[in-house]
Amino acid sequence: MTRTTTTATRSTSIASLWTVMKKELRELSRDRRTLVLALVMGPLLTPALLLGMGAMAESRAKSQIEKPLAIAMVGAERAPNLVAWLGGQGISRKILAGDPDDAIRDQDEDVYLRIEKDYAAHWHDGTPALVEIVHDSTRQDADIPVKRVEAALNQYRQQAGALRLLARGINPGVAAPLAVAHKDLSTPEARKGLSMSILPYLLILSAFLGGAHLIIDATAGERERQSLEPLLATPARRGAIVSGKIAAACAVGLASLLMTLIAFKIGAQLSPGIGRQMDVTIAAIGKMLVILLPMLFIGTALLTWIAAGAKSVKEAQSYMTFLLLLPMIPTIALMVSPVKNQLWMMAVPFLAQNQMLLKVIRSEVVSPMEWGVYLCAGFGLATALWFAATRRYHQEKLAISA
Repeated sequence: MTRTTTTATRSTSIASLWTVMKKELRELSRDRRTLVLALVMGPLLTPALLLGMGAMAESRAKSQIEKPLAIAMVGAERAPNLVAWLGGQGISRKILAGDPDDAIRDQDEDVYLRIEKDYAAHWHDGTPALVEIVHDSTRQDADIPVKRVEAALNQYRQQAGALRLLARGINPGVAAPLAVAHKDLSTPEARKGLSMSILPYLLILSAFLGGAHLIIDATAGERERQSLEPLLATPARRGAIVSGKIAAACAVGLASLLMTLIAFKIGAQLSPGIGRQMDVTIAAIGKMLVILLPMLFIGTALLTWIAAGAKSVKEAQSYMTFLLLLPMIPTIALMVSPVKNQLWMMAVPFLAQNQMLLKVIRSEVVSPMEWGVYLCAGFGLATALWFAATRRYHQEKLAISA
């Protein structure tokens, strides 16, 4: 008899869960604008922004590297051979009116050369002649011109030094007792992944807040409209009600996440440059989806707990600024203090997702132990937050609006 009662109660709870879930999804479908924002704008905008910015940055860098560079040269008459050699390297002299330092400060110029007054005397004496590269190191858009000028001057310096040694009957190799070479063991996928370092943050944010619109309206919104009290007064159990709302939000978030990953895959294949270099296979998309599933449940359960304690939609939305910053914490921490991957990281929210996604992007192997720790910790935290949200739904003050 007890087993029959338990089975009936469980069936009733599942039926209530499905009823609440369908109710929330039906109400969301009536709000076409919110539905479009949740399922169309977000999933399409994220890949478009990411790939668009990457294409723009690559195009700009390519144009700066390939096009001729004209820079001001203060004291160019003191080093005609150097000026002529730079011209052969695509770096020509430009006449600049006014103070060149002011032009750098005003961002009118990226870089200029200052050749010292005693350049000719030092050159003939065989002592180092000073050539200054003047620029503003805080301006990232000037990095490529500065590096081009620096590389050209280094090449000129090496050639001139070798010719001086040859003129004295000395093998230039004597001045280079050590040859240093680099052997890069990184894979092509890992090097490509460096340019997509912002991708984990965007995907984590998409999963974390994918069901925010629905869950805030389904809890804080209903509480503000005073429509939550009749729902809580039904015979349905509170756990089934909150689970139904969470399930509806997770369904919307999962749809949004799937569309984001599919749009990212299609955009990476169609976009020029950096997009074509990325290998976004079906297997990689599937791994990303599995990695982001715990974050989807964590974010939805946390938002449910927060929204259940808010008396209005405005109060619930005020927490969004803080929630937007949470996925940024591991990214900023790793930028300030990079660390090697360790097993304990797979149990830390946001950090675990960031490291796992980077492994997939870099085509690195994720060990079964890492998968196990990650999934257990992720779904364990989601279960704890679901339980906390359920307990909050048992509070009678939940049905009272502001």
